[in-house]
Order: sequence, then structure tokens, then C-alpha cells
Amino acid sequence: MKSPRLLAIAAGLALIALALGLAACGEKSEDTAGAEAEPLSLTLDFFPNPDHAGVFMAKKLGYFADAGLDVSIDTPADPAAPIKLVAAGQTDLAISYEPEVLLAHEQGLDVVAVGAVADRPLTSLIWLKKSGIRGVADLRGKTIATAGIPYQDAYLKTILARAKLTPSDVDTVNVGYGLLPALVGGKAQAMLGGFSNVEGVDLRLRGKDPVVTPVDKLGVPTYDELVLVANRKQLEEDPQKIRLFLAALARGTAAAVKSPDATTKALLEANPDLDPKLTRAEVDATLPLLSERGTMDPAKWEAFIAWMQQNGLISTRPATAQVLSNGYLAGEIPD
Repeated sequence: MKSPRLLAIAAGLALIALALGLAACGEKSEDTAGAEAEPLSLTLDFFPNPDHAGVFMAKKLGYFADAGLDVSIDTPADPAAPIKLVAAGQTDLAISYEPEVLLAHEQGLDVVAVGAVADRPLTSLIWLKKSGIRGVADLRGKTIATAGIPYQDAYLKTILARAKLTPSDVDTVNVGYGLLPALVGGKAQAMLGGFSNVEGVDLRLRGKDPVVTPVDKLGVPTYDELVLVANRKQLEEDPQKIRLFLAALARGTAAAVKSPDATTKALLEANPDLDPKLTRAEVDATLPLLSERGTMDPAKWEAFIAWMQQNGLISTRPATAQVLSNGYLAGEIPD
């Protein structure tokens, strides 16, 4: 990695060390010698993959154990389930998505984002160069594969509007998890819903020469793709456990950024079904996209909240303090 990035990592680690030292004055201490580790459950948004690099490096290198935590990691059958499990008190933390946090709030679920894992959109519009598509305007009359996620339909509407198109100017097909087969097999000429660091990388390795554009480059307001979500009541009852987890995760993310080979190995150990070559390529694409400190920008959330309301996805605009807090991150001031 380039030296400015390494300097930033070093500075971040210094802040983490300071924050963990101060934690000794709180409810728990990082110095847990002889103490029994406190259990903490984390539910992922999907099967273990490079998006979770910081989590599995923190686990492998013992950073969670250093913080006095016994972290169990679960994989959901449905990516929409983790945030509901948090709301129900069935898991301490979950990795979810900023839009899901806002939809959960709309549904009355008392959850709050406490840190960003990926602090920018990964969801992308993708087509192949051989399709002859040069820009969004060329999608008129074409078929676009989608994952069938309602708020991503709103992404598409916004993207098309910039090119003076409407959803009726294109054909869409809901293929669920079958985005890549639909595009490669010719069922669709473009796809919306794949991640730049996953499906985009996969297509490049296949020699398909994809054009990959994250949705915030196409008119959708920027947002935090992946966030850690907690139950507000449990958070208030035991905030130190979350602080310690987030500090250990920051250490794990910094370690992942410095050691792509070790990160790939940790992910393959966590999920032997992953393809080693593809996983390494995805790790290289993912590490620069991960948030090393986890900070969320309330102003950006506010803009995305407004967009959600304007597109009829939520009926009201919650204050950012109702849906996110940076106050559990090392070195951050509570919102």
C-alpha cells in the first residue's frame, strides 16, 4: 500500500490504543487477564467473503479475545434477516445496509447503526463492453437483470432519469442471486445489484471486460453500503461491549489492509467453499473500500434519507441521531 495509507492506519491504531486505555475507567477493561470472556454474537449479511475481511482477521489474530470478547459469527439464510434478529435481541450485532437501517426504523424497529464496514456504495450498474452500450442512455430497449430488491428499483429509476429515460423504456427481469448468469448468458444486457468488488471482479477474471459503475456515480446519493447495527436498548445497557468490539474490528481491518495474503487465508479458512484465486482478487479490490475507523457521515445519511423519502421508500425523515451513532467508535465524539 502507498505510504499515506499506511500513515493513516498507524494514526488510527494510535487512536484505538488510546481509546482502549481509557476504557479501563469504564465498565470493563481491555486488560482481561484471568477474566472470563464475554460472549458477543455477530450475524453477517451474507456468507463469509472479502467484505468481512476485518472481522475474520480480528478473529484470527485474537483481537476480539484481547478485548475480553468471545465472538461467535453466524451466517443468515436471508440477507434481510440480520437486522430483524438484532431488533428482536437474538444477536448482539449484525452487518446490514444503510437502506435496511432506514427501512427498519420506518417499521418501528429500534435499531441503530454504530459503525461503517464499507462507507461507500458497492452496488453497481454493470454491462459488458461487447454489448455496445456506451452509457445509460443506450439502455433504452435493453433488458436489465435485478436482484428484486425494492429500493434498488428506486436506484434504477434515479439512474435512468439522469439519461432522460423512465423504467418503461427498459425491460427488467428479477433474477434474485442469478445476476452473473443472466448477464453472461445473454438473458440481460446489463445488471443492477452486483457489487463492484465481487461481481465486477468475477467478470474481469472471466475475461468479460465489464463496465462497472457504482450507483453513486450515476445519480444516487452516496451511502454506507455495509454497517454494523445494534439494538438500541441493549446498546444502552451494555455500551462497553460494543465499544470493545468496534475497536478490535478496527485493528482487524488495519491488519487486513496490511496483509492481503493473510486476509485471503483467513477468509478461505472461514469459508472453504470460496475459490482461492477469485477470493484473492476480490480481497485486493475490497480492502481499499473498507472503512478503517468506521465513522459514518451524518450529513450524507441526511441526504440519503431525503432521497429515500422522495422515492416513497420511507414516509418520514428520521433525525440522523435516531438511526446512527459514532459515539461507540474509538476516538469519536458521540452524535
